Amino acid sequence: MTPKAPKESKAQKEATARKKAAARKAPAREVPPQAPAPAAEAAVSPAVDAGDRARLRAGTHHDPHSVLGAHPVPGGVAVRAFRPHARAVTVVAGELRADLHDDGDGFFSCLLPLAEVPAYRLLVTYDGGVHETEDAYRFLPTLGELDLHLIGEGRHEQLWQALGAHVTTHQGVTGTRFAVWAPNARGVRVSGGFNFWDGTGFPMRSLGATGVWELFVPGIGEGELYKFEITRPDGSRTLRADPLARRTEVPPATSSIVDASHHEWGDAEWLAHRADTPVHEAPFSVYEVHLPSWRPGLSYRQLAEELPAYVRELGFTHVELMPVAEHPFGGSWGYQVTGFYAPTARLGTPDDFKYLVDRLHQAGIGVLMDWVPAHFPRDDWALAEFDGRPLYEHHDPLRAAHPDWGTLEFDFGRREVRNFLVANAVYWCEEFHIDGLRVDAVASMLYLDYSREPGQWKPNEHGGRENLDAVAFLQEMNATVYRRCPGVVTVAEESTAWDGVTRPTHHRGPSGFGGLGFGLKWNMGWMHDSLQYMSHDPVHRRHHHHEMTFSMVYAYSENYVLPISHDEVVHGKRSLVSKMPGDWWQQRANLRAYLGFMWAHPGKQLLFMGQEFAQGAEWSEARGPDWWLLDPAYGAEADHRGVRDLVRDLNAVYRATPALWQRDTDPAGFEWIVGDAADDNVLAFLRHDAEGTPLLAVCHLSPVVRHDYRLGVPEEVPAWVQVLNTDAARYGGGDVIHPDVVKPEPHPWHGRPASIRLTLPPLATVWLRPA
Repeated sequence: MTPKAPKESKAQKEATARKKAAARKAPAREVPPQAPAPAAEAAVSPAVDAGDRARLRAGTHHDPHSVLGAHPVPGGVAVRAFRPHARAVTVVAGELRADLHDDGDGFFSCLLPLAEVPAYRLLVTYDGGVHETEDAYRFLPTLGELDLHLIGEGRHEQLWQALGAHVTTHQGVTGTRFAVWAPNARGVRVSGGFNFWDGTGFPMRSLGATGVWELFVPGIGEGELYKFEITRPDGSRTLRADPLARRTEVPPATSSIVDASHHEWGDAEWLAHRADTPVHEAPFSVYEVHLPSWRPGLSYRQLAEELPAYVRELGFTHVELMPVAEHPFGGSWGYQVTGFYAPTARLGTPDDFKYLVDRLHQAGIGVLMDWVPAHFPRDDWALAEFDGRPLYEHHDPLRAAHPDWGTLEFDFGRREVRNFLVANAVYWCEEFHIDGLRVDAVASMLYLDYSREPGQWKPNEHGGRENLDAVAFLQEMNATVYRRCPGVVTVAEESTAWDGVTRPTHHRGPSGFGGLGFGLKWNMGWMHDSLQYMSHDPVHRRHHHHEMTFSMVYAYSENYVLPISHDEVVHGKRSLVSKMPGDWWQQRANLRAYLGFMWAHPGKQLLFMGQEFAQGAEWSEARGPDWWLLDPAYGAEADHRGVRDLVRDLNAVYRATPALWQRDTDPAGFEWIVGDAADDNVLAFLRHDAEGTPLLAVCHLSPVVRHDYRLGVPEEVPAWVQVLNTDAARYGGGDVIHPDVVKPEPHPWHGRPASIRLTLPPLATVWLRPA
């Protein structure tokens, strides 16, 4: 109970009244002038205004960081959070703890009575408990001005380090930064397992005119699944995998995965010497492999225990891996890519793939991979109309739709798309230590009228059929790869007579174009003609002799690879041995003779898996090679092992004989002995190394034995010795061999002053060198 004040006496009341009266009569005193007191700032509401709320909820806000997070405002610091499904949000800054007001629709805000923004965290209460986290909207952008400038110019040669998902520490906090190029998007949000696939509360910010969207999400690390939720120009939404994801889910699942590499490379010695000798002057025999079916069921790491040993035993210098980039449909063999920066998850993680490459290098084997920059599939979760409009594909439907494969062609004229692909080529070489890129479907890129009828294509600005954008892209890609990655080779699968595929980009040819800049080109003409010849019954081959010799007319027009690839042993084309005429013995003999001719012909060699042991069935990605043919319990095992032993010996002699590879691109390295013996089905020629030392190759493609067959030879070679005979018994042949030294006779033949006499085995190739 409050005590009462005591009553004043009568005398006290009179004294008080006299003082008041005196004060009223006294003159006023002057008050010295003073500065006016500062007016107190009127506090503003910290809540997000209606316009920003609407854009954030619709996923169309370009700059959520300007609204969300903590910002100085009149009266203090406004803290705003957009946390759909949250029950409550509390901000904690040191000893300060303040509950945010629930503004509805997932928005929370409060005004802290502070002069500047503090370091703070958020406590977010959901039905399942309280989650403490950093606020994603308190961080500065993770991409710098240089990155954005290079992206805008289409010149970011390590684009994968700027875009995509990267585990990092930013402003002292560990998390993942996400960045994606989507210039037509009205808004982009990150959606993933960490937010229950609801990206509403994770809008990204647009970084100026580059079309790049970015967000750093604290606390997110390796293994998280994610996609980008893009609001298209028409307001609809699409959920897309990251174009620069470095890891993906196993198909048919399609999410991207946050990844960080922990592989420690052990191939320093290989890389240090990779560029010692130019590829076109070095031995180069390639074993082409479709990894998922080489040994079905094996992972990258399991393959690393078997593939290097097998390839090394057979003596191949390189393997070529059919596309390992992620692809949704296994039946495409990897040639319809959706994850250009991710090795297929079917066989393991990116680090697992690095382990396989590492082990191959440590075994002395180079690694090429098929690379597919020509086109991509139309899957609605991947690149097609990525942000609601044609982006990676050409805006002209006539240029975008590939007429053969139901896919979309890249817009090579758009600098950001060109950058995406050039950086991708560099990515595989720098991040995975790939030694070469075999570029698929180059012809389809070079010609505007490729597989198109009149009226289905438009000429270029000069009225021609050349795709000038594709030419410029291929030149830039090759120049960039060769500049950045010493010792790496690019190989064109190009099936036409385009001028200068392997000419340097700065050298103009008769057509007026600079060279495309590839290191090597597949010789599709040799492959087609020689296989056509071999398919004829020997009695008819005299009429097709030119099919084996015509390749030498243009053999030095480019730097060539002789390819017997997967394309030649599928879809009713039959396996290599099954293309050969005659009975089983003749088929194998023809195959052995053909391989001997192939390894002796100018150019590098490529052989697809299964053909090295004369598999009779066509290849199928569903089952892989018929390894059971090499099982000792199989009755005809010796027939198949004999062919494989021949391939091993071909590679061994080839690598030890510089005449077979040192001057592959020099006409002085080849010399016909006889190229017109059509009636005999005989071809004979010399190969010379840099010192002039020759190797004599004689191909006899008739099923009879020819005794004392005379061949002109250089008189300066005193004697010849057989180094390889495809008719040897150990290969399954009739063993018509030459065990003794063969000495020339002073008998002019084939325009030469000396000659030798040989017994030519049936359907066989014989190599001889100076004794």
